[in-house]
This record gives sequence, C-alpha cells and structure tokens, in this order.
Amino acid sequence: MKYRLLGRSGLAVSELCLGTMTFGNTTSEAESIEMIHTFQSLGGNFLDTANVYVNGRSEEIVGKAINGRRSEYVLATKVRMQVEDHVNGAGLSRKHIMESVEASLNRLATDYIDLYQVHVWDYATPIEETLRALDDLVSSGKVRYVGCSNFLAWQLMKALGLSDFKGLSRFISIQPQYSLVSREMDREVMPLCLEENVGVIPWAPLGGGFLTGRYGREEPESGRLAGKVGESSWPLRATEKNFSILDAVQGAAAELERTPAQIALRWLIQRPGITSPIFGASTMAQFEDNIGAAGWEMPQEVWDKLDAASALPVEYPQRFLEKFRRSI
Repeated sequence: MKYRLLGRSGLAVSELCLGTMTFGNTTSEAESIEMIHTFQSLGGNFLDTANVYVNGRSEEIVGKAINGRRSEYVLATKVRMQVEDHVNGAGLSRKHIMESVEASLNRLATDYIDLYQVHVWDYATPIEETLRALDDLVSSGKVRYVGCSNFLAWQLMKALGLSDFKGLSRFISIQPQYSLVSREMDREVMPLCLEENVGVIPWAPLGGGFLTGRYGREEPESGRLAGKVGESSWPLRATEKNFSILDAVQGAAAELERTPAQIALRWLIQRPGITSPIFGASTMAQFEDNIGAAGWEMPQEVWDKLDAASALPVEYPQRFLEKFRRSI
C-alpha cells in the first residue's frame, strides 16, 4: 500500500480509503470490524464514515474497531444531513455543527476526528458561519483538518477564498462522485483542485457497482443497481457510452489478468489529482477484490485507452480557451 499527502496538509493517507456506509446494515458488525482490521494489516490507514450512515451505527462500529489503535488510523466523518427531527437537526449552522461533532465523537469513542467534512453545501447558512465553526473545532483540538463533499466549483472556491482572507482553517479535501462513468468533475472542480492543491477522495469509484462487470444491458432484478434511485439508478448508468466504457474496462481486465473493479479503481488511483478513492464492500469477498487495486501500476497505454474511452466531450468554454494557452 502506498501513501499520499492529503491536499496541502502533511497528513499521509493510503492510496485507497475504506468506506463504511454499509457497516451495521448490509454488512454485519463482526464482518465490518474484520474488514477494518484486515485493511489496516495490509497498510490501509484511511477510513471514511458519516454521522448519517445507518443512523450513526456505522460510526459506532468504526469506533469499536479502532479502539486501542486510534493513532494508526486517519478517521474521516461528515456533518450536514438530517439527524434529528427538528428544524435545527440538519444543516451547517454553528449550532448543528457543534452538537453533531460531540455526537460523532461519542459514537466513535475518540476525542478527535482527523478529517471533518461538510457533506453538502447548505444554502440556508452563510458559509462564513460554517467556516468559523469548523475553525473553532480545529483550534479546540476536536478536529485536525476540515474538508467538503459534493460542492460545486464556485462553492469550493468561495470557501477557500474566505478561509485564506480571514485566516481560517482551509478545506484540504473534497469528496465528490467520480469514476470512469461519472467524470462531470473534469469540467470545473478537478482543474480547481489541481490549481489549489485540494485532495480529491472520490465516492462511488465503481459507479455504484456498474463497473464491476456484474451487469449486462438488461435492467437487473437484483444487486446494487436494481430498483435504485439517485446517482446510481439504472437509467443514469445504463447508457451506450457507459456500456462502451465497461467494455474497455473488461478488455483491460482480461489483458492485465485483473478484475474489472481493480481496473476501475486503479485508473482512479493513477489519475493526477486523485488522492484516495473510497471503496465500499458488503462482504469480505468484495473487500478482497477491491483491495487488489493497490500495490501495482497500470501500464500507461492501458490507462490512456480507458481515459480516452471515458473522457467528456470538449465543451465551451474549455474549447474556446484552449486557443489562448501560452507556452514560454
């Protein structure tokens, strides 16, 4: 397992991050703890959870798993979603952040969080209020670093600019949806992250299971994509372009004697600007497949074919601005 620094920080994280969204739900407590311990034994140190996952149960299991070896892990969790049934039980207000961090610390059985991430932009709360509250958590020692998730480019840049102007703790990372079949971040957010040295830790790196190769062109009756709504719904995934990308992934898998999941994850690991893709697993078998993406290098020519197959069409303003690129 190799390591990268997360954004502008000196925080070293493994090239894969273990996501825990299924822990306490489709993954039992015992198997969840086994995954975390196996991940650590293989060199993985980066764990991602959220206060909203399985109504906080995921945080509780993670806390139990890392007990006694806390300093060996980089622990990330999130705040923003509805966790209590009242008007202030969601959002990024100072009140909600301060109450949520205490609840997360209790569930995680720790006195600090390494990376505290805002889950989604809050249109009701001024970003200055959110950033000040997060900075106070860093100053108090309850949080080491702060990050964001699911931000638009203007939202991220506004937050970075205000943090720099006011001397507040800066977002060191963003957690976006990003994969071979979801490269919308390439339009604005990825160039911004490269320019500002913001670490990128993608969620859904396998396209909600689409890139594992388990699905054909007919809508599935079972599995992760069956009947699902939202970003990993079948209508969003089952496009002709995505199936052509899947064909390229399966071709690379056959050529390199790897699984499709390992190919899709490895492409991300080797993409400039990506720090650590977040992979999830409901079973140890899935975990063992996904962890096989670490510790090897995809040949450049194979990487390039996948990149070309999945690239977005060139659009305005990039198409127009490219004419004015200068070389000195």
